[in-house]
Amino acid sequence: MSNLKQHIRFDWAIKRILRDKANFGILEGFLTELTGEAVRIEAVLESESNKVTEDSKFNRVDLLVENDKGELLIIEIQNSHELDYFLRILFGISKAITEYVKEGEPYSKIKKVISVNIVYFNLGHGEDYVYKGTTTFRGIHKNDALELSPSQKRLFGKETLSELYPEIYLIKVNQFDDLAKDSLDEWVYFFKNSEIKPSFQAKGLREAEEKLKIGNLPADEQQAYRSYLEDLRYQASIAETLKIEAEEKVGAEVVRKGLQEGLSRSLLAQLTGLSPEQIEEIARQLDR
Repeated sequence: MSNLKQHIRFDWAIKRILRDKANFGILEGFLTELTGEAVRIEAVLESESNKVTEDSKFNRVDLLVENDKGELLIIEIQNSHELDYFLRILFGISKAITEYVKEGEPYSKIKKVISVNIVYFNLGHGEDYVYKGTTTFRGIHKNDALELSPSQKRLFGKETLSELYPEIYLIKVNQFDDLAKDSLDEWVYFFKNSEIKPSFQAKGLREAEEKLKIGNLPADEQQAYRSYLEDLRYQASIAETLKIEAEEKVGAEVVRKGLQEGLSRSLLAQLTGLSPEQIEEIARQLDR
């Protein structure tokens, strides 16, 4: 195990360890640091959206829990790039809402959903690494914020309209610069590096420090974890190969057109990033 980090990856922890009630404190700590409110988990729920399939076994790991306020929290970790991931978030929220409202119940019984997404790819275009999305209604003409009436506040037990609608958190792990400036950053550092520094004081991390050590796993779990890491490396290798092949195909087409237009091989090498040997091979194919 000397070639492995001291602590397991958070996605593996969600798959195998954090579903146990005895370990809820770890998740509660993270969610408290993220949302800024004390979170207490009542139960792990089964949902159509968090069933493990062959396609999602390595790329995606998710967990659905209910807190002591009756809110649903989706915690999802995505390892591979997905262009439509924003809409995947919307689908997951919609599924959770519809699965946990009983037939015939009034709409006031719909549970609030908090969607927490930890992604290991560049999602969208933005400079930050933690984003929060909420729903507000603002007047087109007067620019005023629409508010709940006093009777609606009593019915829902909420003060603001945005509290009724889903909250979405995005943590773009790879964009984090490894400088932990606050307690939430300490969690993001752990997500990125599978390491908990002795100086870290974020809620839940001290418990994670002990319970998520690789050396504390039973022998069979350590072997399963090794296999999981190898599968992740294999998936990443396949994705990298496909990306390179796609870029080469595009580059080859640029070279073909460039050669036909009389551009020099050295210029085409600079434009496409292809090697002189690759460009020479394309040129020979054109001469056949």
